[in-house]
Amino acid sequence: MNPIRAATLDQMTEFALEGLLAGDGRRKILLVREMAERWPSESALAIAFAVASAAESIRDASADGDPGPAVPMGHRLAALVAADVHALQGMGLVPSQARDLLHFWRRVDPLFLRPT
Repeated sequence: MNPIRAATLDQMTEFALEGLLAGDGRRKILLVREMAERWPSESALAIAFAVASAAESIRDASADGDPGPAVPMGHRLAALVAADVHALQGMGLVPSQARDLLHFWRRVDPLFLRPT
């Protein structure tokens, strides 16, 4: 992976980490939309990867073994994004970008677009 892409993925993971640790459940769901808006040219799967990586970082940092609800929420969000990417690829959008997710959510599945 080239250094610029690695740095962007690190930024995305840090953003996801902060989002998973802060706010209520609705805020965490909107985190995915915010990532797609902030990094529209990145791979759509990069969002799923960053959220899953952030969830695992939280699990790893949990000293008492109980990371709370952030880890399962992160895994759930990553899985939902991956499912949407699969749908996009089924429509011929290979590789899919984050901006493709935004369009898909506007037309097909508004879960990540609903206001708080």
